[in-house]
Order: sequence, then C-alpha cells, then structure tokens
Amino acid sequence: MPIIEITSLAHPGVEVFSALTEAQLRNRLEPDKGVFVAESPKVIRVALAAGYEPLALLLERRHIDGDAADLVARCADLPVYTGSRELLAQLTGYVLTRGVLCAMRRPRPAAWEQVCRPARRVAVIAGVVDSTNVGAIFRSAAALGIDAVLVTPDSCDPLCRRAVRVSMGSVFLVPWAWMDRPIAELRRLGFRTAAMALAPGALSLDTPVLKDEPRLAIVLGTEGDGLPRSVIAEADYVVRIPMAHGVDSLNVAAASAVAFWELRTPSPAPTDGEDSGADGQVPPT
Repeated sequence: MPIIEITSLAHPGVEVFSALTEAQLRNRLEPDKGVFVAESPKVIRVALAAGYEPLALLLERRHIDGDAADLVARCADLPVYTGSRELLAQLTGYVLTRGVLCAMRRPRPAAWEQVCRPARRVAVIAGVVDSTNVGAIFRSAAALGIDAVLVTPDSCDPLCRRAVRVSMGSVFLVPWAWMDRPIAELRRLGFRTAAMALAPGALSLDTPVLKDEPRLAIVLGTEGDGLPRSVIAEADYVVRIPMAHGVDSLNVAAASAVAFWELRTPSPAPTDGEDSGADGQVPPT
C-alpha cells in the first residue's frame, strides 16, 4: 500500500490516532477488536518482535527514510500515514518526541492462572491508576526478574499509550493478565503473598523468610491510600521497606524496583563439580 499523505487529522483511517479515547481503543465489549497505540520506533520494534500485530503507522515525513525506514518496510501492506510535524503536533494528548505512532491489535486477554503457572515471582498491581507508575513498574518487573504481572480492574490499563511508552516496551516482554479475584486465590497455585504496606508489625523487606519463599506474589498499591485493608488482611506477609532520614515511603514505582530486586528468585546452589567462582576465578564459558 502506498504511503498516504494527509493534510487533516479528519482524514479517514486516522481517527485511531487522533479521535478515539483510550476506553474506545480498548473496546471492552468486543476485546478482539481492541486496539492500542505504541509510540517511538524502539517501542514499536519491541512490540513487533514480541508478536503483536500492526494495523497502521502514522509518522512525520522525515522518518520515512530515517529511523523508521525498517518499520515502513515491514508495514508495506498496511496504511502508512504521514504529514507535517506541525499537523501531527495537533494530536490531542500526543507529544511526538519520536515522531512515529503504530496502531496495533490488542491480544486476546490471558487468564491470570495461565500466566502464573510457570512463575516463581509475580507482581500484583492493585488500584494503581497513574499510567506513568504502571509503565515504570512493568519496566522494573522486566529488568529485575519478575515472571508475570497481575493487574486489578481498578488499575490503569498497561496498554494505554503513556504506560507503554514509559515502560519502553516492557509491557510486551512480561506476561500479564487482569485479575478480578481476591489475591488469596493465588494460594491455589502455591503462592504466598507479600503486601507492600506501612502497617503495624510489617516485616522488613530484607527478612530472610521472604526471599526464601519458592513462589511469592508482591502486591503493590496506589500512592496515598496504599493497599485496601481487605487486601492487607488476606496477605500472608505485610512488608515495608526500611527508611532513613525520616522518609516514610517511596513512590510506588521506585518501591517496586527495590522490592523486585530484594525478593528476586534465589539462584540455585551450584551442584557438585560446578565452579561457583568463590575462589575469585571466572568460570570458563
């Protein structure tokens, strides 16, 4: 399909980028017809590599033969819209710092049991509505060894444009699912749950029993109100991050990174005959 030059954001087909709300893109009534928008060549490449289906591209002219040339080639059979920087700057809510948008098909929602079965470390995002925080939590989850992420329905959609951008595409790398059941349900799959909360009697994050758990779900709540009392009450552990200088807490995204690192899956002990590197020598590769 040839590249389509547009002079107005009212051009047929461009409404997916310019007119539809996040709720309309998500299409709760017909999930199979849902769409999300990925921004920047790097994030779009991560999505394509993870198997997500592109539907259309919208980009500034300078990117056609520039840093998005490979994307234009890969989408040769799809609508590729282009226009001036000034025109694309009119997109409500879009700051096109990288000048490239890709509308993509939403995947069929996964069952939470499905994404949890092979996992040893799971993050539960409970009632976190800020898209920046959700994106940052996913980025930390991908980088720090979390096997899956569960998201409660009262949280921000991980595939909203800003969450995808902040995550730098990490939402495409970590299996995730919506979970509308109590976190106690995770016990059926052998998980213990650790609620991150400032509560009387909370364990310090570095308490050894936490890291020794074979399967652990780390539950994160929104800033301000934190986790609901009902969630804290049904958790196996209530956990806090030790603080200094009178600081009472961290931003939920920063707290997630600290918790993910501290509670990462223990490395298996070396078996007989394996070089653990304890003598200071680097094992051969």
